Amino acid sequence: MGWFRQLFSRRHRYDELSETIREHLDEKIADLMDRGLTREDAARTARREFGNVTRIEEHSREVWQWRKMEAIRADVKYALRQLVKHPGFTFTAILTLALGIGANVVVFSVLNALILRPLNVPNPKSLWLVEHKERDSYYQSYPDYLDYRDRNLTFEGLGAYDPVSAGVSTGKTPRREFGYLASGNYFDVLGVRPVLGHFFHAKAMHGIGSAPYVVLSFDFWQGYFNGNPDIIGTTIDIDKQSFTVMGIAPRGFHGTETFYWPSFWVPIVEATQLGNGATFLDNRSNHNFWMFGRLKIGITPQQASDDLNAISQQLTAEYPTADYGLNARLVRPGLMGDRAAHGFLGGIMVLAVLVLLAACANLGSVFAARVADRKRELAIRLAIGSSRRAVLRGLLTEAILISAMGGSVGTILAAFLLQVFSRWRPLADLPFHVAVNPDAKVYALALLLSLGSGIFFGLLPAHQIKESDTAQIMKSGAGAKVVFRKFTLRDILLSIQITLCTLLITASLVALRGMERSLHAPLGFRPKGVMLASTDLTMAGYREDDFLPVRKRMLEETASIPGVQAVGIIDRNLLGDDCCGMESVFHMGTTDFRKDVLIALNFSISPGYLRAAGTRLLAGRGFTWHDTAKSPPVALVNEAFARMMFGNKPAVGQHFLLYRGTHPKEIVGVVENGKYQSLTEESQPAMFFPLAQEVNNNDTTLVVRSVLSQPQITRALYRTLSGINSSLPLTVRSWPEELGFALFPARAATAALGIMGFLAAMLALTGIFGMATYSVSKRMKELGIRVALGAAHMQLLGSALARPLILLLTGSVAGLLLGVFASRFLAQIVYEATPRDPLVLGGVILAMSVLARVYRPEQI
Repeated sequence: MGWFRQLFSRRHRYDELSETIREHLDEKIADLMDRGLTREDAARTARREFGNVTRIEEHSREVWQWRKMEAIRADVKYALRQLVKHPGFTFTAILTLALGIGANVVVFSVLNALILRPLNVPNPKSLWLVEHKERDSYYQSYPDYLDYRDRNLTFEGLGAYDPVSAGVSTGKTPRREFGYLASGNYFDVLGVRPVLGHFFHAKAMHGIGSAPYVVLSFDFWQGYFNGNPDIIGTTIDIDKQSFTVMGIAPRGFHGTETFYWPSFWVPIVEATQLGNGATFLDNRSNHNFWMFGRLKIGITPQQASDDLNAISQQLTAEYPTADYGLNARLVRPGLMGDRAAHGFLGGIMVLAVLVLLAACANLGSVFAARVADRKRELAIRLAIGSSRRAVLRGLLTEAILISAMGGSVGTILAAFLLQVFSRWRPLADLPFHVAVNPDAKVYALALLLSLGSGIFFGLLPAHQIKESDTAQIMKSGAGAKVVFRKFTLRDILLSIQITLCTLLITASLVALRGMERSLHAPLGFRPKGVMLASTDLTMAGYREDDFLPVRKRMLEETASIPGVQAVGIIDRNLLGDDCCGMESVFHMGTTDFRKDVLIALNFSISPGYLRAAGTRLLAGRGFTWHDTAKSPPVALVNEAFARMMFGNKPAVGQHFLLYRGTHPKEIVGVVENGKYQSLTEESQPAMFFPLAQEVNNNDTTLVVRSVLSQPQITRALYRTLSGINSSLPLTVRSWPEELGFALFPARAATAALGIMGFLAAMLALTGIFGMATYSVSKRMKELGIRVALGAAHMQLLGSALARPLILLLTGSVAGLLLGVFASRFLAQIVYEATPRDPLVLGGVILAMSVLARVYRPEQI
């Protein structure tokens, strides 16, 4: 540690050394004066005999110096002086790099939070979600789950869960909250411990309705009950049924899904108390639950998949009429099983890296130009003895300082944006929340990008130092060799930057066109002028026998509101968060129900719904109130269903089966195709059943078409429906507003790509403008001479701007071609990505033409 103490005590030692030398010289001068010399002659003689005082001091100080650190310290001080001396260059460089690094930190933080960061549970690497490999589905029936749980040999435990919404209250009007129906071993498999109270366990489950308990999330406990510890052991009402609060989940724990934050967990055996869950607890044909498990030590995912598939074969033999063939595949939990989100985030990350590359190219070109401006200064330093390595080290130090400052500014900006993003609720009515808190990996990435980009564009001018002719520079100011004969390094960097800019602008315009297509896609219904009033009948205490009378009264009283043109009911919102149910469909006479003809979406609707929704009836008739539980079962199907089930035969009058033991359904009408789950879906088969024949779904949405303004019809609906039952939880909004859930992916893609395109355009603008200004400024003497000799103005323009315009044109064409070839890549991010769209191509050309205006004649 001696060198460390010397490092911080050097100034004192330097002062002592100087004082010792001064005292020695004073003694020598005094001695010479005693010999008869004047003071001036004595001082001159003493210094001549002693030697160069400054050189002796410097040489003596080396004993206490760390030479490499001293050299670095000197380089840093010199680089800081240079940056302060040129504030315009410094500000531009730092801002450019901050934009590139900030964009990457933000995108990587989101990617890290949603995909890379492990779940907030012990040993998350051993947790896996089970999916159907062939069907691309995660849903299992509850009886099947029990068999997989009890028979497998590869999992320490298999749990199950299903998202559910319910009305939670403590004696007041129910408040709609989202939670989980969870298996008894749910918390045991995850290995979490309560912060207060205790969790429910499998041993406490003794059949349906045997465990009326609830576990609250930490945030819900804090927000709804003010963190009151006395809540443990008390009861709360969930869908008008009493549940005892057992425990509070740990802070930050929200299950196995990344952005779904439930308020509560209720045992699966209590599903009958939340809506109507009895049918899927003992029915192998109803697939509602997601299954996850923790692998035993030493077991691979493939071994576990094979084990589950073997159990599936056993179940096929035991239940020949059931639908099996699990074809299990294990995937990591999170993102609600949406692999498209992985592609989207990965694509955005690639584009963010392209923005950073554009920033680096910008800085590299500007830095190369600055080194060219400083070539005389650098030549003088080389001439007086500095090595090329020392000069290059100084330039590299300057670049790293810029990178450190730019990275710091970008990281601070990104941290602010991430705080805003963490508070953002994209869908206010749903418990979707993304906690984007930067961790060590994020800051490590920011540091790596800062240093990497600094070294990258700091070394780019190295060839200018290595290949320069010092003597020639001193004589004429020239000497740097030309790269690739005709094009300089700055030209190449500018071309790369323009190419990347064009590619990113193409991607952003593709996103805008995708958004436009999303807004004008044929939906199969007409949302304009329609209000949706959604409620859950069980939250107000209604049971299945009450559903139909209450719904009829809601329709009658809503229809009596002045200005209402049509009103109907559907059990699930099209393109909403709770869509959709699916069932297997079979031909008449089927005996083997293991292989269906198709799987169709199903809805229950009331008479009048088609008119209220604006859905066209193409053949047959709609439903009436005569289609009751006592009349023959009937159905409406869409065009896709009719084509896939019956080919070119007329569908009206045909029959089909759903599963063994059900009565045949007669098709009484065919409606137009529509969008049901997402705007990007292909035409899917769908079937609609009369509300009076399918009354088991408690979700109810009134579809109200009227000529009233939105505030007027909203007030009227609240007043009318609250008059039926004041405890009915109501959500009233326009249908276009309700489509926000379906439009969210397109809006997110448009916003993300639009920001990337804007950043790229700004970087390109600064790069092009800077290089154009520099190019013209370097030729001002030549251009002035040509003007004096009589050159025409257009000739000067052609000479000055031909080279930059060629670079702009070639870079734009290259970027546009890359955008066209990247169609498949963009398809992972944007709905119907088509860079070949004439409007996209025209928009890119227009954008690059606007950027080209930086080469304006006024510069000459």
